[in-house]
Amino acid sequence: QKYKIMPSFDITAKVDLQTLDNAINIVKKEISTRYDFKGSHIEIDLDKKNYLLKIECENDMQLKQLEDILITKSMRQGLDAKCYDLSKDASASGKYLRKEVQVINGIDKAGAKQIVKIIKDSGLKVQPAIMDDIIRVTAKKIDDLQAVIALCNNSNVDFPLQYTNMKS
Repeated sequence: QKYKIMPSFDITAKVDLQTLDNAINIVKKEISTRYDFKGSHIEIDLDKKNYLLKIECENDMQLKQLEDILITKSMRQGLDAKCYDLSKDASASGKYLRKEVQVINGIDKAGAKQIVKIIKDSGLKVQPAIMDDIIRVTAKKIDDLQAVIALCNNSNVDFPLQYTNMKS
């Protein structure tokens, strides 16, 4: 009697630090050459340890433009626009606006539960399991796993998903 390994894959939401760093440097370069930012106080710093982006600028209009540039340049680098949590409001500090943008790196508990529920509600014959910040999905048939990927891609989760460790 042979032990058969069931097909499986992992769902993650990781951001490659090098790609992120490149994207931020491209944003900084873009800002330094743009006429509409000339003479303005603008700072963008990436805290690589905590995956946190610190933005400082003079007004709301600049902040909106910075967010647009950030998303556009990041997408050109192959990052998903959903990897930035832009939901936090900016805070005024002195004469500048400050905003912290969390870069999503890993699926949190609530997100993992949301994805598992989507998978279970689909009725597909698969077993999702939460393991720290990833979700491992196993099934008897590889077609069911591909159906899960399609399902997750069409779901409206607020973070970027990647599918890794595909084993058949």
